[in-house]
Amino acid sequence: MISAARLALLPTYLFVEIDRRKRDSIAAGRDVIDFGVGDPDQPTHGFIVDRMAEAIRDPGNHRYALGVGSPDFRSAVSRFFNNRFGVSLDPGGEIIALLGSKEAIGHLPTAVVNPGETVLVPEPGYPVYTSGAVFAGAECHYMPLREKANWLPVLEDIPVEVRRKAKLLYLNYPNNPTGACASRTFFEQAVSFAREYGTLIAHDAAYSEMYFDHGSPPPSILQIDGAKEVAVELHSLSKTFNMTGWRIGFAVGNKEALAALAKVKNNIDSGVFGAVQQAGIAALDGINRTEILDQIQSYRRRRDILVAGLREAGWTVSSPEATFYVWARCPSGFHSMEVVKRLLDEADVVAIPGVGFGPSGEGYVRFALTVNEDRTRAAAERIAHVAW
Repeated sequence: MISAARLALLPTYLFVEIDRRKRDSIAAGRDVIDFGVGDPDQPTHGFIVDRMAEAIRDPGNHRYALGVGSPDFRSAVSRFFNNRFGVSLDPGGEIIALLGSKEAIGHLPTAVVNPGETVLVPEPGYPVYTSGAVFAGAECHYMPLREKANWLPVLEDIPVEVRRKAKLLYLNYPNNPTGACASRTFFEQAVSFAREYGTLIAHDAAYSEMYFDHGSPPPSILQIDGAKEVAVELHSLSKTFNMTGWRIGFAVGNKEALAALAKVKNNIDSGVFGAVQQAGIAALDGINRTEILDQIQSYRRRRDILVAGLREAGWTVSSPEATFYVWARCPSGFHSMEVVKRLLDEADVVAIPGVGFGPSGEGYVRFALTVNEDRTRAAAERIAHVAW
């Protein structure tokens, strides 16, 4: 089989291997409890589906969509952003619709980075930060995230010669896989760094609305003075509204960077299906509905059950402030891949090895809170019987 040489530069996508092992176990008749890929187990909320059902019958939605998103969708994003973050956005240039935030992560380096220039990538982190850079012919410089630094990159540790070549800096808070949040103070430091070195920040905020302390909602980087000069922020409706299969999100912030991203998109895709954009409007306008708030409380209960169960089993684990992930330290002396294999073989429980998110993830395992409370409790009991 013929393939491009660049594909050999990609790191192993361990999620595929874990999924294969899971499917083999299920095919063998085993009762597998899956905390692997972060795909919500609940259906899309009814009020969103109802808007979609209405919109799909409109012939106007059956044509090509505008590449940057409909005016109505961009206006809905503007309303949401102003209400949630107190940030005013110009729908005419500071907002574009996305086929989910993943495609923007993958396409942004092509839009703003030249071959041979550097992309700053957090690790452990979402693997697409690396693959997008590789496809653009860029060099990756990895910024280790450490527990002692609250899972934040230490920007001053980046060598000066790397800083000068860096054209794109990825950040992700609330963070996948660690569940950590970033403060406004950290974002101020990041904006100052970007302004000094002429670097564009791409802040992946896919989990901004999945937080458990409603007295301290995670900030947007665009709340920082001067951030629009150096940053774009990527949002997704996938996890907040149980819409992973719908493929809709949005990018906001720096006009020049968004225009470059839109140019790439216009040459590759044909925009978000108009009916899905209408459903997205309903979702964003309904962010404070009881259904959404109840969903967050459900994730909180699952988090508490799993964290308590892991601790009772002797694991070291912090209770995440946000996202729907639990990032747990491996039992002493075991590598993350070995832990994951034993969880599946001995407890019929699927988790993701931390090393799959980068070398700095070694020593940890990620559990996605996409299993109901009873099954989460059962999984915790199974894990307690694995002898380490």
